[in-house]
Amino acid sequence: MSIPQSGGGPVENRAQLIEYLESGCKPKSTWRIGTEHEKFGYRLDTLTPLPYEGPGGIGEMLSGLMQFGWQGVYEGETLIGLVQDGASVSLEPGGQLELSGAALEHLHQTCDEVHTHLNQVETVAKELGNGFIGLGFSPKWTRDETPIMPKGRYNIMRQYMPTRGNLGLDMMFRTCTVQVNLDFQSEADMVKKFRVGLALQPIATAMFANSPFTEGKPNGFLSYRSQIWLDTDPDRTGMLPFVFDDGFGFEQYVDYALKVPMYFLHRDGTYIDVSGKSFEDLLNGKLTGLENEKPTQGDWADHLTTIFPEVRIKKFMEMRGADGGPWRGLCALPALWVGILYDQAALDAAWDLVKDWTEEERDRLRKEVPKTALATRFRNTTVGEIAAEVLKISRGGLAARQCKDRFGDDETHFLNALETIVEKGETAAEELLNAYHNEWNGNIEPLFREHSY
Repeated sequence: MSIPQSGGGPVENRAQLIEYLESGCKPKSTWRIGTEHEKFGYRLDTLTPLPYEGPGGIGEMLSGLMQFGWQGVYEGETLIGLVQDGASVSLEPGGQLELSGAALEHLHQTCDEVHTHLNQVETVAKELGNGFIGLGFSPKWTRDETPIMPKGRYNIMRQYMPTRGNLGLDMMFRTCTVQVNLDFQSEADMVKKFRVGLALQPIATAMFANSPFTEGKPNGFLSYRSQIWLDTDPDRTGMLPFVFDDGFGFEQYVDYALKVPMYFLHRDGTYIDVSGKSFEDLLNGKLTGLENEKPTQGDWADHLTTIFPEVRIKKFMEMRGADGGPWRGLCALPALWVGILYDQAALDAAWDLVKDWTEEERDRLRKEVPKTALATRFRNTTVGEIAAEVLKISRGGLAARQCKDRFGDDETHFLNALETIVEKGETAAEELLNAYHNEWNGNIEPLFREHSY
């Protein structure tokens, strides 16, 4: 989750909120790629999660990363994040370490960034006796065993989440994801990308399914992380069917976001609990006890980060449906979406693929994919067969970009890992389950040895 936003001046009316989103429109020549990924840290000797405090804790991990030029971000005197050259490292509620990458021109740079970050994390982790692993859901630890990070916003969310769903705390403390942030040229371009992204998000979820364990045992799902979002908070999650309505645009998304309950306001380094109150109430001076408080652009930016649909917009668009995973998947996820959304012919082909899918069909895919992934049935085909077509479209889009590295290779090879999964018809989750039931003899601990970064 994001580091607190600031600045931007007061917001007087709804039109300014619409203008905020509109200001994200960029010419194609300036489109960029921002990749975010989270991972679980643990002690190598005990396989227990990392607390914030104490020797080898997350606090020391952050301090150790500063040797590589990162600058600290503090909440009071507590180090809660790092920033460097447009990128940031931040803490998720249960100590998951997140890289929010810089806005980069092509996927070769993205993959270099991923490698650099994971090498830095590995260097510091080894010094402290820690390891890190990429999965969609915590494979071993109970919710009570999971530490709580010292960030004010999480205290507010921790109290509010259980009032809106049964699994919101599991989302906060025990999930990890990889996502990509991409640009749009105009409102019409945003709308088409939003619709394609939402329709195809369950297909991406299936390809990246990697969360089959809970507390050391199979949980009955291939993407349990995705299942958790179905019972987190209906006010701020889901497939947003209104995006497919005629006339959808920035204005309609603002109207949706205005009614989503807030969590907090951030003032002078302190979080004020306004959970359950809408941004619309804040804008209209109707927050009890805060009637004279004017919202700022920073408040709006913060609020937009607390809305969690499968695809969301801020001044860019976020693809949010994938489980965290192995090193190779952290480059494959942005490659998948860049290939589809950053080439017009590919975007048109993807829209042709999904444009006649009904709201009921999209919703059914979203609900069934967490359990059956690529084997999920859709009309007279399977998600695996749809995924093969989606990868073909993405590969064509990446090839058309003609972005080559110093060896003359274009960006298409970043899809190889996904193509292997789809050709085999076996997700990372199914590979892990096979190992668990066979060579691991029902013991979860080899997972850490064989699949950590």
